[in-house]
Amino acid sequence: MELRLPPRNDGRQAQTISLSPAMSFVIIGANGAGKTRFTDAIIQSLGEKAFSLSALDALYNRKSSDDNLPSSLRRVLSPAILAQAEKSTPAPTLIDMLLQQLMHDELVNLIGYKLAIADGRKTELRPTRLDRVISLWQEVFPGNRVLTESGKILFARDIDTNAYSAVRLSAGEKAVLYYAGAVLYAPAGAIIFVDSPEMFLHPTLTASLWNRLEAMRSDCTFCYTTHDTEFTASRDSAPAIWVRDCDSQKDAWNYEVLPPESKISSELYLTLVGTRKPVLFIEGDSQHSIDAKLYPLIFPDYTVRSLGSCNKVIESTRTFNDLSSFHKMDSFGIVDRDRRDDAEVAYLRRKKIMVPNVAEIENMLLIEEIVRTMAEVAGKDPDRVFFKVKRAILSLFKADLNQQALLHTRHRVKRTFEYRVDARCENVGMLEEHLSDLLKEVNPTAVYDEFCRQFHKYEQAGDYESILRVFNQKSILISCNVAQLCGLQSRDKYIEALINILRHNTPHAERIRAAVRKCLAADELQSVQPKRKEVQPHPQSPGQKDSPEKRFHAKKKRQRHRDRTDRKL
Repeated sequence: MELRLPPRNDGRQAQTISLSPAMSFVIIGANGAGKTRFTDAIIQSLGEKAFSLSALDALYNRKSSDDNLPSSLRRVLSPAILAQAEKSTPAPTLIDMLLQQLMHDELVNLIGYKLAIADGRKTELRPTRLDRVISLWQEVFPGNRVLTESGKILFARDIDTNAYSAVRLSAGEKAVLYYAGAVLYAPAGAIIFVDSPEMFLHPTLTASLWNRLEAMRSDCTFCYTTHDTEFTASRDSAPAIWVRDCDSQKDAWNYEVLPPESKISSELYLTLVGTRKPVLFIEGDSQHSIDAKLYPLIFPDYTVRSLGSCNKVIESTRTFNDLSSFHKMDSFGIVDRDRRDDAEVAYLRRKKIMVPNVAEIENMLLIEEIVRTMAEVAGKDPDRVFFKVKRAILSLFKADLNQQALLHTRHRVKRTFEYRVDARCENVGMLEEHLSDLLKEVNPTAVYDEFCRQFHKYEQAGDYESILRVFNQKSILISCNVAQLCGLQSRDKYIEALINILRHNTPHAERIRAAVRKCLAADELQSVQPKRKEVQPHPQSPGQKDSPEKRFHAKKKRQRHRDRTDRKL
């Protein structure tokens, strides 16, 4: 069937989605976005086809507009149960009445079976709704049993012989019981609307429970209203409707049917669009990396998400920006410079990827302004501390210079090979001819010698900034002794002290924040948007010049492979 969604508040035509049995869809939005009213509008438009469930209403007797629906759970309860509920004080909850209804149907089934046997008719004792509820309950909670005794439903654990009533169940256990029983009373082919399907349930249980319930009612369509992105992602390829906001006066909404899953996972995409803030993708993990501790304090107005590798950051930034027509938010990334040359850095910055003017995150914490600030906070002499840190790093770099030059050479040669091999060749002969002179063109020895000359120049001139830009050594914070010079016991204490400064809006915090943003060229990048796709320049060996003819052919090749190169980086 085709489900027409509620009106939009921006003049666009209301959207429709195709539904079929045994499928589900999700309505998701931030708190206050209007997703519950959006769901109610759909429910009211469907009439008898809609069947609404809310564990919160069922467990705590909240009055709901769903009670008046033609196919609400209250409408299927027997008149005797409803009459008894009106007389009881306090009034029973909906889950209490549901259990009574399950037992009522069980007794009706048994009486019918007994009468059929007495009349001599051939009959079978068919499984009841209660049988199905008991089966699901014992799957979800192994080691727990459901018993029937004296017309009541009781519960027990294998380790305990004493049975107890539903009153003693936890809120999560009651929610499972309610959902399991209620979905069985939904009309055939109904659309079952579930408000906050994750409520009261442990995250490890939620997805598997609803998988079972969907299988139990494969004739129905399930619609979940939630703000839980993890649960939304568990619905596989189910359509997701993102409700941004609501015009309550016009009963109209700003919403989008989210695009099919891209290279950004659905959970990540939904998490980001739900925050309503610009997005910043970074390297490292969210628990232990310096990136995850530092960048949220440098960019407090951004949703910062750790993705692990630099390739994931680059790809996710590109993909998220490609989907900007849906979410209307900006996206940036930050990757370590590592051994990228100026051309690679410029290319990435045009793609809204920030690349620092230091080799990696550890080097950023050794920027002169940051070292001096940390020394001041510790009550040390900034000039003396920075002098010693600088001297130590110059010494470390001098001792490791040849190895650093080799690592940079390997990176340059690798990048050159990648781009030359990527050329389009119609047959293997053309490919062999294309690659025949590649090693000679690359000339690793000349590249290495040029890097050595550059690095010796940095070391001899005491060019601290240039050394931080090219020096990759993870242990640099320990080796330069900066923590002890600032009166701290270890590298981790140095990082912790810096993070604590940033958490407070003091002049020292602003100095550190400004130094990091300058290192990232953040202000320049965010003020300039790319106008067109750029082709990453072919890596050029230091000191090497191509002939005009070679440069012309190289330019034509780069033009032919522009889009592929863009996606690859």
